[in-house]
Amino acid sequence: MNRFLKGLPKVSSRLSLRRPDDWHVHLRDGALLQAVAPATARSFARAIVMPNLNPPITSVAAAVAYGARIRAALPEGSCFSPLLTAYLTDTIEAEEIERGHAEGVFTACKLYPAHATTNAAAGVSDLARIEAVLAAMERIGMPLLIHGEVTDAEIDIFDREAVFIERHLAPLLLRHPALKVVLEHITTAEAVAFVRQAGPNLAATITPHHLHINRNAMFRGGLRPDFYCLPVAKRERHRLALRQAATSGETSFFLGTDSAPHPRSAKESACGCAGIYNAAYALESYAEVFEQEGALDRLEAFASLHGPAFYGFPVNEGTITLVREAHTVPPRLQGNAAGGASTELVPFHAGQVLQWRLADDG
Repeated sequence: MNRFLKGLPKVSSRLSLRRPDDWHVHLRDGALLQAVAPATARSFARAIVMPNLNPPITSVAAAVAYGARIRAALPEGSCFSPLLTAYLTDTIEAEEIERGHAEGVFTACKLYPAHATTNAAAGVSDLARIEAVLAAMERIGMPLLIHGEVTDAEIDIFDREAVFIERHLAPLLLRHPALKVVLEHITTAEAVAFVRQAGPNLAATITPHHLHINRNAMFRGGLRPDFYCLPVAKRERHRLALRQAATSGETSFFLGTDSAPHPRSAKESACGCAGIYNAAYALESYAEVFEQEGALDRLEAFASLHGPAFYGFPVNEGTITLVREAHTVPPRLQGNAAGGASTELVPFHAGQVLQWRLADDG
């Protein structure tokens, strides 16, 4: 028996949740967008869509065009709403950000430290360069979403999140106390502790993969590129801290998959891309964790309630249903794009058995 399940009461075979949202997802573009967008739309009513395309989304016009491409990639009759974000650069104008927010195009702005992750070369090199933008966001109540890692070569990759919090995030919150900030895809006990003591204007998203794996997963039985993501998974003590935070019922922690698809060929290459594709089985993955932690009664709050409350959005209408039915995740997924193109993806949990699945009528 799974060590997490010992002593837990028998649970219902069906679990209904208010329809959830994904507050951090990469839908990419082109054929990859067409291949992965339906999976996110099947499970989630809304999603904060990352702007790190090539070129990145830095203008209202670019965001409008990207939103149209996302909607065109959705299945007919889909009610999914993409929430678009602006990619902050050293030279982006506060006026463009304010206009995009006022027109309902930009939900938030995304801060990538330069070179921190995929397509982050144009990211911010120094927070001092975007002070005018941050001040405008604070004034209009626009959330700042942060990839919280330093990129200094001398800092160990496993310490980059904790160092970012100390060097940059803590001073930022002191300079802009009314700014709403989401620390994305947290991976450390230090991040959990910081979010807990920072007050109501700071929240954090937690991914399914950081709840399931620690850093050993990347090296078990050889180099495992499908478990390589940024921020990288950390030690076991950090994974356990994340599980406790996600299942705690605390409103400052909510669902953000950071589903980041790359074709199998790009993951299994001489310089493999960072990112884990988890959208196809994200809710099932989270349900597994919440059941193991004896907290299935808190899954709806984490998935469906805390995010809208932080962003100031209404809770979604309707529900989705998970059924307790063991099933094996396929080792590969073929995403068929327009024109017959095929994109092979390796899903998170490939080849593993999950105990929950999304009901066809959910």
